[in-house]
Amino acid sequence: MMEGDLKLAQVLARMSTNNSRSNSPARTGSPNPGADGGGTASDDAMKTHASMVLEKIQGFRRTRSLNAPSPIQQFGPCGRIMKNSAMVMTIQDPASQRLTWYKPPLTVLVIKKIRDDSVLSPFVQLVKWLITEKRMVVFVEHSVLDDPLLSNQPGFNMTRDKLMPFREGKDDLTDKIDFIVCLGGDGTLLYASSLFQQSVPPVMAFHLGSLGFLTPFEFVNFEEQMINVLEGNAALTLRSRLRCIILRKDEATGKPTKAPTSLLVLNEVVIDRGPSPYLSNIDLYLDGKHITSVQGDGLIVSTPTGSTAYAVAAGASMIHPSVPAIMVTPICPHSLSFRPIVVPAGVELKVTLHPDARNTAWVSFDGRHHQELNVGDSLRVTTSIYPVPSICAQDQITDWFDSLAECLHWNVRKKQRHLDELSDLTRSHSSSNDTLDSLDRPDTLDS
Repeated sequence: MMEGDLKLAQVLARMSTNNSRSNSPARTGSPNPGADGGGTASDDAMKTHASMVLEKIQGFRRTRSLNAPSPIQQFGPCGRIMKNSAMVMTIQDPASQRLTWYKPPLTVLVIKKIRDDSVLSPFVQLVKWLITEKRMVVFVEHSVLDDPLLSNQPGFNMTRDKLMPFREGKDDLTDKIDFIVCLGGDGTLLYASSLFQQSVPPVMAFHLGSLGFLTPFEFVNFEEQMINVLEGNAALTLRSRLRCIILRKDEATGKPTKAPTSLLVLNEVVIDRGPSPYLSNIDLYLDGKHITSVQGDGLIVSTPTGSTAYAVAAGASMIHPSVPAIMVTPICPHSLSFRPIVVPAGVELKVTLHPDARNTAWVSFDGRHHQELNVGDSLRVTTSIYPVPSICAQDQITDWFDSLAECLHWNVRKKQRHLDELSDLTRSHSSSNDTLDSLDRPDTLDS
């Protein structure tokens, strides 16, 4: 809600409060000029203006962000949120999140699916178009230049010398990339996220893989779609990530043994029992308070984006990526009452081994970087301040529900047939020995 609308809404609130007070039993005997309908001209003008404002406010699709309290939020006549900038966070309405460039993008990182021949031709078309038509500097993985299959693609040898190679873990791309294009499946987007452990450039993902839940664009008319994005005509979905830190301590001394491991994940961090035959036994803390002990095959801590991945296979609900939340899902728990839960984004989850655990635990980050968790070690997880700005093909809602329908076949079922005039539930004069053949001949019903 805009500031002007907030002030007008406050006028309505004050009018409603004054009317309720004037009609209260304590004020029955007091003079009330407006009680008989003969209010002053200024009161009438204010009511007319307030009615127009109310119409205007009700006409908006949304009056304020759905993710956080409005800066001016009142609860009844007396209550309101404490004005504390450290506690109240204003979040932009996801429906209004759109991409804009404060200067034209000059560099682009193109990530293609590996070991897939069907991606080679689209990759060559895209990089040639970006270099020749848009005069952009194109970065690719160093392994792309060594791919013998690409050398056989027509026209690639002339383009190859203009590509800028990089090596994962050696070259820092933080301040070099303006824009990311993914060609493949969901794994290409997860890989792109892992390359940027802080701010992530906007990502445009083309569906050229197997599943494609996170890749809404089709490659058929890529030039037109790319031009729209480069001109800033695109909606954005800010996909939150999880900041995961492993702190390792010596069991005897309790002192840190090495520098902490810090990683950002887009889907989930998984704690499981690894190759051990015993159940995992881990303690779960939320903001320093012990919540429960998890006994089973493990635990999934996921983002809303990851709720449609491993978590949903373990029984969790599917959450729209714009919802600020963290999902905690047990894997085959040793208790039928241990159901998945959703906690607010921003809380800190801590996972440690239970003192009575029979084995260690293993941690993986978006399916990679497997590490062992020993007694005394702890894994801390919270929402990162660096989301992945994923560009929408249409908008945040349409893209997500299209993915649910096409990739997960959400709510696909055989439809129930409607009742017709020959149904047993609607026929009032049918005999008990009617056959299906007689139902096809209406003239036999009266015989």
